[in-house]
Amino acid sequence: MLPAKTPLALALAVAAASLPAHADESLTLPSVTVSASALDQSADRMTQPAAVLQGDEWLNQRETGLADSLESLPGVQASNFGPGASRPVIRGLDGARVRVLSDGADVMDASTVSPDHAVTADTALLERVEVLKGPSTLLYGGGAIGGVVNLIDRRVPTYIPERGYEGEIDLRGNTVADERSGAVGLTLGAGQFAARIEGAKSDADPYNIPGSPSTQEGAYNETESSALGLSWITDRGYVGLAYSRQDREYGLLAHEHADCHTHGPADSHCEEEEHDHDDDHDDEDHDDEDHDDEEHDHDHDEHGQAYIDMQQRRWDVRADYTDPFSGFERIRVRLADTDYEHVEMEGDEAGTRFTNRGTEGRVELTHNPIAGWRGVVGTQLSRRDFAAVGEEDYVPRSLTHNRALFLLESYEQGDWLYEVGLRQEWQSIELKDGNDDADHKGTSVSVGASWQFQPELVFYGSLSRSQRLPTAEELYANGPHAATRTVEIGDPDLDRETSVNMELGLRRTQGPVTFDVSVYRNDVDDFIYAADTGDDPGAGYRVVQYSQADAVLHGIEGSVSWQATGSTGLTLFGDSVRGKLKDGGDLPRIPADRYGLRVDQRLTSHLGAHVEATQVMRQDRTADYETETGDYTLLGAGLSWRGVLGESDYLLFLRGNNLLDEKARQHSSYIKDEVLLPGRNMTIGARLAF
Repeated sequence: MLPAKTPLALALAVAAASLPAHADESLTLPSVTVSASALDQSADRMTQPAAVLQGDEWLNQRETGLADSLESLPGVQASNFGPGASRPVIRGLDGARVRVLSDGADVMDASTVSPDHAVTADTALLERVEVLKGPSTLLYGGGAIGGVVNLIDRRVPTYIPERGYEGEIDLRGNTVADERSGAVGLTLGAGQFAARIEGAKSDADPYNIPGSPSTQEGAYNETESSALGLSWITDRGYVGLAYSRQDREYGLLAHEHADCHTHGPADSHCEEEEHDHDDDHDDEDHDDEDHDDEEHDHDHDEHGQAYIDMQQRRWDVRADYTDPFSGFERIRVRLADTDYEHVEMEGDEAGTRFTNRGTEGRVELTHNPIAGWRGVVGTQLSRRDFAAVGEEDYVPRSLTHNRALFLLESYEQGDWLYEVGLRQEWQSIELKDGNDDADHKGTSVSVGASWQFQPELVFYGSLSRSQRLPTAEELYANGPHAATRTVEIGDPDLDRETSVNMELGLRRTQGPVTFDVSVYRNDVDDFIYAADTGDDPGAGYRVVQYSQADAVLHGIEGSVSWQATGSTGLTLFGDSVRGKLKDGGDLPRIPADRYGLRVDQRLTSHLGAHVEATQVMRQDRTADYETETGDYTLLGAGLSWRGVLGESDYLLFLRGNNLLDEKARQHSSYIKDEVLLPGRNMTIGARLAF
């Protein structure tokens, strides 16, 4: 079940877990409620691993990109397509297998279609981020076969501020990309009504390349977002409405346009466009003002720079009430409607326009205990109207309807907690310009248990059978995709994939040593993947065919923290995952093993410091036509000052990343052979909560 090579950090974690506890150095981790769980369970009693980032921990680790902000968590890495686009990779799975939610409702962007499409999540004013690792399909559907990232914001107020108002101001900047960002949020309340206003802006130039005076061409990101929310709040709950918008422009890295003519994998042909690479000629044509940092003119027309111009408009309705009617103790409603669009530009010429109009609604009812069983019954409905129009319209316009019913029951007896769950899902995909429609259905079931055999020790495990239904892209793709340098060929005959996941874990939440270590095995029948056919249509492209084969992913991950003294803490962490086809061969873009050490030091009552080193191992277990990725070490350090100004709290911090200026490549990235990760970086920031 376990990988052949286990990261050193995990072996150290198990050893550290046996250290004796000392009463004068005892530590109790705060109990954190996970709203993405069915019954708002605390993370320390859940039957699957869950991580929550909030407070100073989140503020100190937050980056502009969502996935980059989560890479400190064992088992979570980033697909990395530059600073504008990066999706979370959980235990080697990403894309359509990891769902990103906005307080329980899907973000409904186009990020699952391709790795160069951004996740429309603004991290600046999030209250916290919840990560469920492993299948979460019972509540959130087959798209959560790898895990869930749930973003908790304040756009819909849930309470009346005590003073009638409260807010946050966040400012930060960095040196590697000359990034400047700011955000402000304000909540006003009186009587039974509360309103929320938010605004944020971020601007980053191409980042510095490690060991070079050059910058990464095209690696820029400009984002503006705003939101307005209103809630009616009573002592039994709330109902609220929010409108949010986001406009983003970011460069496409390693993007080389080519004319491809594709009627099938056998006759795919691509011709690379001619580009003038005469540096002297470019220097003559470019005015100095084009490079003025203050004006941030990226001069797309002169350079022929490929970039994405994106906008999203979204409505959210959220409600949460206790004792709604007889027999039920709670009702929770989430309804979201999203109008998403982006255009892939070549200079000033529009290439392909992607649109995604999506609506999702879910209702969860928590019933009163029946013979000791407390549970949630619910339904989820979604509609997705997706289209790609232009020179890269490799995915036909489709309308996807998804309907589901789910039930999750929990029973506590002494030190034991038991869970059972069931979900039935139906999906139909209608092609707007064709008759090759598809209908699928899937059934998911799970059982789990946790045993708190000592006050501070919990043993947990789960067994689940989850089914994921194929997406329109996997079924019907047929054409070139410049961002990934592939010609993608779908298969309308693809069937659902079925995953059987087994997991065992042990966590400790009290004492000088706390830890959470888990092992898992995920057997997937009819795993859908883009197989490289070996065909070369020219211009550096590859032909990939969506296919199905049995696969297995297994791994181990965890962290252990030791509060050595009242002011010094050490944390060891690591993760390792293997992904293979049962008939032979490795799955592509499986993250490399990692292990690391972090030291936290409290210098004064206001001042704290940390140093963190992460070793990423060489990844030589590669799929056909995939290259190996070398090992590297990332060193980071930081200082933070927490203080009080009148009735307000503030945080000042200075953080350094990649202090060794290592040349690093992320194996989970499509463009890792062409693009290095950013070089040495210093980030300075301030946050005021009033």
